[in-house]
Amino acid sequence: MQEPTPQKPIKNSPQTVRLPIVISLTLAAGMLMGAVFFSGGKSLTDTAKGYAKFREVLMLVENNYVDSVDTDELVDYSIHKMLEKLDPHTSYFAAEEATAARSQLESGFDGIGVEFNIYNDTVYVVSPLSGGPSETVGIQSGDRLLKVNGEELSGPGATNARVFKLLRGKRGTEVNILVGRTGLKEPMTFDIIRDRIPTYSVDAAYMVDGEIGYLKVSRFSETTYDEFKTAMTSLKGQGLKKLILDLRGNPGGYMERATSIADEFISGNKLLVYTEGKDNRYNRKTNAKLKGMFEEGPVIVLANEGSASASEILAGALQDHDRALVVGRRTFGKGLVQMPIKLNDGSELRLTISRYYTPSGRSIQKHYELGKGEDYNKDLSTRFDSGEYFSADSIKFDPKLRYQTDGGRAVYGGGGIMPDVFVPRDTSMNSKFLFELYAKNILREYALRYVNDHQKTLGKQDFNEFLKKFTVTDAMLKELVQDAKKAGIKPKEEDLARSKPLILAQTKGYIGRYQWGRQRKDGLNNEIFQVLNPTDNVFQEALRQFGKAADLERGDFSSLNVEK
Repeated sequence: MQEPTPQKPIKNSPQTVRLPIVISLTLAAGMLMGAVFFSGGKSLTDTAKGYAKFREVLMLVENNYVDSVDTDELVDYSIHKMLEKLDPHTSYFAAEEATAARSQLESGFDGIGVEFNIYNDTVYVVSPLSGGPSETVGIQSGDRLLKVNGEELSGPGATNARVFKLLRGKRGTEVNILVGRTGLKEPMTFDIIRDRIPTYSVDAAYMVDGEIGYLKVSRFSETTYDEFKTAMTSLKGQGLKKLILDLRGNPGGYMERATSIADEFISGNKLLVYTEGKDNRYNRKTNAKLKGMFEEGPVIVLANEGSASASEILAGALQDHDRALVVGRRTFGKGLVQMPIKLNDGSELRLTISRYYTPSGRSIQKHYELGKGEDYNKDLSTRFDSGEYFSADSIKFDPKLRYQTDGGRAVYGGGGIMPDVFVPRDTSMNSKFLFELYAKNILREYALRYVNDHQKTLGKQDFNEFLKKFTVTDAMLKELVQDAKKAGIKPKEEDLARSKPLILAQTKGYIGRYQWGRQRKDGLNNEIFQVLNPTDNVFQEALRQFGKAADLERGDFSSLNVEK
């Protein structure tokens, strides 16, 4: 340990000193009573001993420590460190943090838009929120946020409150973030313009052709189910017979919204998900109960390593009942249930009380060891290093965790939902130049300027005509490269050639979004998905798999080449 750097002592008035002591003792007493409530009185003596020891140490520090101390801060720190010995998802939020965290699902907020997890003083990105600034510039699941505007984010100062404080801010303001990414030796710098994080959670709903509909759900918030029903009604009115449900990058949210959507696909009163915990009061079964909007017709679910929690519940229910073909890569594997418990001072404990299981009996939760959250948070990096993102053969199934769908197909537990059809991550067009374009917002800013300069020309056509006929010309690409050079980005010819198809598609997509998407009132971003999906290898594979999806719906598994 290093000797602490001398700091100006914190001076508290007698009233200020007494207040945190009262609060902390009340908090400790509340935890003691909570132990009685949650355990039914078991191990009460051990809990009382632990409380007495903590109280004794706290009072000794307060009364005898050489300098003045912030007791509230000590209590918060001790709680955080205590919870690190548990599972990776049990967490504690101070009052301010709890309010900020709830706003992720309950209302909009200004910031950069990432779902994150903190362990061992490191901030890991679970998933960038769809439609937010972080997704726009290319932040990815598994990235490590190292610095914000030059301030260290990793280290002892990596708390929820600090992350919220540094990342959130008034829309339109810029934040510079240093990011560590698996597979790259050097950290990357991103300049992100804070924006209003959209409250909409259905990002796109459009007809691919006369029969196939595409619907993307980016998270499960308060309004997701209502948005879903509105989108499905629109698609059905346009002749929907086959559906692609895209859950990639969906970090989860409210379980009830996910099961309500599952109910729209699954007939009868079939089991959708169940939970089991140490205390049987938290054992719960959720069954289908409604006549759904789309109980007949082939369904394909797109999933990947950024699909977590509630999105895994939905994908698992549809897979186990042979109602949908899952295409993509293994999902995140977050299957622990947290109960939010509001404490007396407004802070919040999110305590893991049970596990989620799919209808076949699979635990969604990937493996973890108590107190070893660092290994847990490096799981996505481990998958990358093992080749799992690129080869189905890298996924090893544990024969002890073999389960069966309704039709007798073999499915496996062990963490996350395994796809029926594996699609590797496409890195063929990636380059350092492309990442730098994202990081500096070059593509988005160029597209916005182009739209503003060509309003009359673009306004003479509708989006469908733009989609079919518009191309990003070589002259436009040259202008874009010049913008990059002005921003200090020097492209290599081989990088430009490699990434050119994606640069052209992204630029066209942004032009479509800025010209036609901002006229929308429904929160959908159909335009950019209609431009980009034809270049998306997972989406394209899904279109080729509707024969198997139709066979699956009929109960004919012969074309699926699956183990039974």
